[in-house]
Amino acid sequence: MELKKENCEITIDMLLIVHPEKRRTVQRDRQTDPAASLQCRGNKRTRNVAQTQHHQQTQVITSYDNQGTHLTVEIHPRNKTPQLLKKFSFDKRFQGDRNGNTRPQQPGGKDAHAYPWDRSSLKSMPLDLRQFEKLDAYASKVKVKSGLEELVKDLLQDAQTDLEKVRAIWVWICHHIEYDIVAAQEKDRRSYKPTDILQSQKSNCDGYAELFEKMCRLAGVHCMTVAGYSKGYGYQTGQSFSGEYDHAWNAVYLEGRWHLLDSTWGSGLVDPATTKFTFIYNEFYFLTHPALFIEDHFPDNKNWQLLKPVQSLRQFETNMYHKSEFYNKGMLSAHPETSVIKTVNGKATISIESCSPTLFMFMLNGKQENGIMTFKKNGMNLEVYPQTTGTHKLQIFAKGTSDLYSSVLEYTLECNSVDRSIQLPSELHQPVGPSWFSEQAGILKPSHPDPIIHTKDGRCSISFGVEEGISVLASLHDDEKITEETQRRYIFQLHGEKRTELKVQLPYAGKFALKIFAKKRLDPGNYVFIFNYLLCCSNTKVKWPVFPESFGNWGQDNELLEPLSGVLPANRNIPFKLKLHGVAEALVKGQDTWPLTLSQDGYWEGTCNTAGCREVYVMVLENANHNFYSYILKYKVTAQ
Repeated sequence: MELKKENCEITIDMLLIVHPEKRRTVQRDRQTDPAASLQCRGNKRTRNVAQTQHHQQTQVITSYDNQGTHLTVEIHPRNKTPQLLKKFSFDKRFQGDRNGNTRPQQPGGKDAHAYPWDRSSLKSMPLDLRQFEKLDAYASKVKVKSGLEELVKDLLQDAQTDLEKVRAIWVWICHHIEYDIVAAQEKDRRSYKPTDILQSQKSNCDGYAELFEKMCRLAGVHCMTVAGYSKGYGYQTGQSFSGEYDHAWNAVYLEGRWHLLDSTWGSGLVDPATTKFTFIYNEFYFLTHPALFIEDHFPDNKNWQLLKPVQSLRQFETNMYHKSEFYNKGMLSAHPETSVIKTVNGKATISIESCSPTLFMFMLNGKQENGIMTFKKNGMNLEVYPQTTGTHKLQIFAKGTSDLYSSVLEYTLECNSVDRSIQLPSELHQPVGPSWFSEQAGILKPSHPDPIIHTKDGRCSISFGVEEGISVLASLHDDEKITEETQRRYIFQLHGEKRTELKVQLPYAGKFALKIFAKKRLDPGNYVFIFNYLLCCSNTKVKWPVFPESFGNWGQDNELLEPLSGVLPANRNIPFKLKLHGVAEALVKGQDTWPLTLSQDGYWEGTCNTAGCREVYVMVLENANHNFYSYILKYKVTAQ
């Protein structure tokens, strides 16, 4: 390339593409004239590269910027043959600086990773994190030093490879430098000097990145600071980015390729509610796969995406944002792949695929309601029914090895219509329907594998296998008339040797949550919620009474055939038929006592009269040698 200015001719030996907004620092060859001037005009931008006062002496001017761009300019008198610049024989991925040292070029095609993510690894290079256990333990405990050189020397005494050096520096910064939330709230992007950071142990993202870069350089590792936009603290789903860049991170050169990391986000997080920083180490942002890093980091120079094809800023703004915990907890994909969802007929549907069984929960506008979430062995499905038009916030959480749920996805729902026929009970908790989780709790092979059960007459029977030593409990809930006292009275539970049956009859038409609880029989603790069914009945003629109340002596394998209603009419003869195991005698007690007789087919049968009584009990004598009876069932009698 050749440019002309006044009486001199300018030959540019090599020019690499640079980001136009970045400022260059020009270094002159010591043998050149102390001043030279060159202006390059293009795309309405003018750059001062050098100044010259003596045009008759050939000069060599070399320019670098902080991202490794190398510009060499030769200036010589008009009509003179340009001198031959010295050629260095470097690896094609390296270039020389003014002192003859080599450093990596900006990323090229060989650094690029395919987009979208191929699910192979969360990292940009093969890593076995177990190899870092001793190094991590040591690096996290190295004490802060007053000088950077002393710190790096102490930190890297057991680090042999460039990868180990980078890892040690990363771990130390993530465990010792606190994010300066006060400066962030004041939007103070002041410069943090490494010595000041070591003294205060606080910094903003620029300081994190600069400290990381300087420590890497002292360790002899090639490292660059990258500026750009981020979906970090204060980010709102779907927002646009413009103006000054709000974040900085690093790129390191390892094993012949560039890799990305963010020590600011690796160190912890800011709680939006308290605006306080907490050290919570996040492995995800160490050598992150570029196809995942681009979800919340958009560099000022597209080359630092390390992607092929690269993403536009518009794509960055509109693409679905999977939080780091999404991948940390083993999730692979989510649908839809956009952060803004428009409901269809008042419903929005979301699904997540994971590499292993995972527990999920959701919140719609901060509440766990108006949704049906079902678990799959490798993910979950969620249907959401907003009850008002407008914009809604949907958050999805996942649980890993700890007892805490972490936010993994956030959607904005735009609802133009409401499906009034779908009004779910507020007590319908998640998950809905049996799954791998209920199997894990000892509830097996359910008669109804689907989460929703429709009944025309208001009655249904649900059964499932139960592992030995597991006790199951059920209760019925709605948003109308069912009280805490009657939650279990609309369910009659029959225990077989290996299966449990739940006979359910609804008090009226509507939607109900049938909750299933379980615990180990010998465990003195409380029952634990496992899952629920959604029961639906549209028959307005339905009006079933409660079942009789059962007591602890209602034994396993007992069966009640009649009467199933827990409320008996007054002044009537009522037939009784039950299958009772391991009892010597059985009777019904009201105003008087009526014995039950054991039939040839194994049922205890008889009749009682409800005249003059308000309650009727079924009682059994378990041992013929005993003289006391146990209550097993209780009926109420209607007022005369």
